[in-house]
Amino acid sequence: MAAAPESIGKHRCFDGENGFYKHVSSEIGGTMTFTVYVPPQAKHKKVPALLYLAGLTCTHETFIIKGGAQRLAAEHGVILVAPDTSPRDKRHPGDDEKWDFGIAAGFYVDATQEPWKDGYRMGSYVAKELPALIDEHFPVSQWGVFGHSMGGHGALVAALRNPDRFKSVSAFAPISTPSTVPWGEKALGNYLGPDKETWKEWDATELVKAGKKTSPILIDQGTADQFLARELHQHVFLEACQAAGQPLTLRMQGGYDHSYYLMSTFMEDHIKHHVKVLGA
Repeated sequence: MAAAPESIGKHRCFDGENGFYKHVSSEIGGTMTFTVYVPPQAKHKKVPALLYLAGLTCTHETFIIKGGAQRLAAEHGVILVAPDTSPRDKRHPGDDEKWDFGIAAGFYVDATQEPWKDGYRMGSYVAKELPALIDEHFPVSQWGVFGHSMGGHGALVAALRNPDRFKSVSAFAPISTPSTVPWGEKALGNYLGPDKETWKEWDATELVKAGKKTSPILIDQGTADQFLARELHQHVFLEACQAAGQPLTLRMQGGYDHSYYLMSTFMEDHIKHHVKVLGA
């Protein structure tokens, strides 16, 4: 059994508890922080857990502060888990030079290139190590995963690569085709190297094309998103899902941008989407 995470703060919230924790990660090789919201129903039984993966520049606190999800989690009886977006305790040369690479931009992949392969293993951290730790110390029945932007990419990839772990999945404005957009090319090129064949296992569109399947996917995308045309490419992912028979509901939300206003507006739909699959 892994050592219990160290509590660094707890707050009562909608009759549940919002807790902040840290632990030493074997995947990362340093201390990682994360947030867990435990609803009141978890006092009496195991409940589903939703892993939320945040986007570029975010921390483990961003979603729990801005997402507006605790009231809904309390109502529907689900645990919320929000990890950090990269290593911070273990440092690398140049890791803070770019806002979209390095610190707060781990991209939820397992790096294979120097110096990043020593610590930047966010793919295995969020899909394996952290859920296993939560399973040991919190009353979890089963898992779903969702996220925003870079975290939406991470959620789609985690669900497609780990269908036995994550039974439900959704995303807000995900980077759906990272192999073909600037954010993804920078991250995958640096973390995984120049061979684009190796990128495919961390690209949701390529995973669907290769036959990977997951439960029905819900995506909300704002039509006024400043990154839609350059970085997100939902239409390409939609075409891949249609061709492969992967169920996908893509909702283009008029006038919404890339901010957490999109998420807070449609958070209830996403919580209900997961509860429908996972139960309560």
